[in-house]
Amino acid sequence: MRAKAADYILYDQETGAYRVDPEQVVRDDVEKHYWLHVGRMILKDWRLYVMLVPMLLVFLFWRYFPMYELLGCFKVNDMVKPVADQYFSGFSYFKRLLFAGDSLSLDFWRAMRNTFLLSFYGLCFGFPMPIILALFFNEIKSDIARSVYQVLTYLPKFMSTVVMTSLVVMLVKQGALTTNMGIINQALVKLGVMSYETANAGLLNNPTFFRTIYQISGIWEGAGYDSIVFFAAIIAISPTSYEAAQIDGANKWAQMRYVVLPSILSTVVIMLITRIGSLLNVGYEKVLLLYNTNTYVTADVVSTLSYRHGMAGNTGTGIAAAAEMMNNVIGMLLVIGANTIARKASNTSLY
Repeated sequence: MRAKAADYILYDQETGAYRVDPEQVVRDDVEKHYWLHVGRMILKDWRLYVMLVPMLLVFLFWRYFPMYELLGCFKVNDMVKPVADQYFSGFSYFKRLLFAGDSLSLDFWRAMRNTFLLSFYGLCFGFPMPIILALFFNEIKSDIARSVYQVLTYLPKFMSTVVMTSLVVMLVKQGALTTNMGIINQALVKLGVMSYETANAGLLNNPTFFRTIYQISGIWEGAGYDSIVFFAAIIAISPTSYEAAQIDGANKWAQMRYVVLPSILSTVVIMLITRIGSLLNVGYEKVLLLYNTNTYVTADVVSTLSYRHGMAGNTGTGIAAAAEMMNNVIGMLLVIGANTIARKASNTSLY
């Protein structure tokens, strides 16, 4: 629609003169002094903007500047020369990973499969647990008891990855001449779930049990902390919604189903989209501390594969960069796809 002069200029019949619409005068003033208003706002709340500086520096140095090194995926890597002075090699590293058919290519596809399976199982089993915890916390009437339970479930998140994996290793360790096997191994043997020989060899030395141990330890570590967002969404629900449901005869389960879950659905969708975005970003620290050569078949992921080859030399650095590049591109496509589906299905999306 085209703007006309009559939309902004009014004719005064009493004086026979034209004048500008007062609302348009205000709009013109705002547009003319826009940056002045922005500057005044920043000066007024300068303390809040100063607190943003550390976060901006973190993103700048650890998120944006490292992107320059992604050029190593397309150049012949020379550890002596900077990336800008290296020779362009095209997509040779990507072709080798995808289509070479050698041991490196087979290892990459195995790592990609393990990465997807570990993340997919974490999405299926790990994502609902914080929601369930938040629902249970909401049903606890005593504020003191709720606080104690919440703190107990939050604590594992504040342990370092090294401490957490050390505890896991101690719980499922193999038996030796001087030490007994882990407590969990002993319990499984006494319950008749596992033979003594299998348990005594150590669960982390058996590739069959690695994914299970990884997921259970991940739920134990992060479910309580991740429930904070969902619990905050639950306590924001108006009490009148519960009262209306009670008048209609709804019990606790019905209130959860018809009041709580629909009210936090938008939060669940947003968190699900962000979780899907990191579907292939399995942190290598935890896997690196838990896996060994016996469990490569189910434990080796793209990040650990890149780590091993990145430490191998010039060629390995390019291979590692190409593998991580592919992993991140697929993650970006998953975010876009999940956001598009969520926007069309529920009118809730990140952008």
